[in-house]
Amino acid sequence: MPVEFRHHDSLRLFAEIARYRSFSDAAEALNMTKGAVSYQVKTLEADLGFALFQRNARGVKMTPGGLKLLVACQSHYEEIEAEVLALKGLSTRTLTVGVSSYFAARWLSPRLMSFMQDHPDIQLRLQPMIRLFDLEAQGVDIAIRWGSGQWDDGEITPFLPCPAFPAGNAAALKQVERLGWEQAVSTSTLLRDHDDSDAWTDWLNAAGLPHQTRRDTLIIPDPNVRVQAVIDGQGIALMDSLIERELEENKLFRLSPHVLQDYGYFLVRPRKSVSRKGVIAFSEWLQKQ
Repeated sequence: MPVEFRHHDSLRLFAEIARYRSFSDAAEALNMTKGAVSYQVKTLEADLGFALFQRNARGVKMTPGGLKLLVACQSHYEEIEAEVLALKGLSTRTLTVGVSSYFAARWLSPRLMSFMQDHPDIQLRLQPMIRLFDLEAQGVDIAIRWGSGQWDDGEITPFLPCPAFPAGNAAALKQVERLGWEQAVSTSTLLRDHDDSDAWTDWLNAAGLPHQTRRDTLIIPDPNVRVQAVIDGQGIALMDSLIERELEENKLFRLSPHVLQDYGYFLVRPRKSVSRKGVIAFSEWLQKQ
């Protein structure tokens, strides 16, 4: 008998473990013991002839073979669920989009009505996120992420080029005019979105300014809070053309002509959802915008 029929329950269990990245968490969610979960996984691995997970102190990490099997399993189960909905006379598909509230409010939200009109069978769910990583674990089908696109946690598609530039309030602009760029940057607090961000390093390279070991940095993950912090004079930050209103109102100012030309917004699709019809429809709609 084929593996998928003899081990249907084990494959469902495997998909749950992949979602939680932990035998213990999956066992708790499924009301099973950790020993029972481990046994079923070992049985499935023995039957398949390859390992699905690598165990470590933090939990489990999927092997290349495990990732391929996960894609196949999820595609298979999604087709079954779609058929069940069709048999019930329901055709609505839910699409979860991970996005920062900053981008949603300033660009995406005013355009969404056309997508909903074009795709009435897709129920759209916007999931506000600050850290747009580990998308599979958060149940996100597709995300819109800002940066350089140099990530390896999904399928990356360039979407909206939006070069980044340093911005500050009026006092920051006066300091740049008085001291010059190199000294002004060295004495300003640099606002970042997370502690391992390379954005300021990339910008210093683009501007031809030397790198410095700095302690005067402030981590503000939420872009909306970061905009307000710059207005309030807490430092300077790399921003983009979505702050057009603040620039027009002279609340913020561009502090340099140097930009990060390759920065912008990218579509990030977890590998499990690359072939989903809703994801493809939303991606194609976005590209047309």
